[in-house]
Amino acid sequence: MLTATLAHADQSTTPLTGCAAKIQAISAQLEIAKSHGNSNQQAGLEKALKEVENNCNDDDLRAKREAKVSKAEDEVAEREQDLREAQADGDQDDISKRQRKLQESRTELQQAREELNK
Repeated sequence: MLTATLAHADQSTTPLTGCAAKIQAISAQLEIAKSHGNSNQQAGLEKALKEVENNCNDDDLRAKREAKVSKAEDEVAEREQDLREAQADGDQDDISKRQRKLQESRTELQQAREELNK
């Protein structure tokens, strides 16, 4: 069924999403491994490809990605609160540290949101 989906998707201009996108990404990496003669990487990618083909479910994948976004949003909120507390205390070193942590969390949230749309 996924093979038919991939074949149909190749004919359209709509980017692949969900399991089809995962299959395409692994297949592309597999071709690179083959072209470079990296048999260990090739074996690992072939195993990963079979795993995705046999077990990937778009609804489950989306739910996992949504949970990751939610967790990242919670982390950003927590880091924002930490920063507010540090600012209230006035410790510049702590403020700088909390700002860095917040930026890291925001980056992770952005990555999770981007992954959600793949």
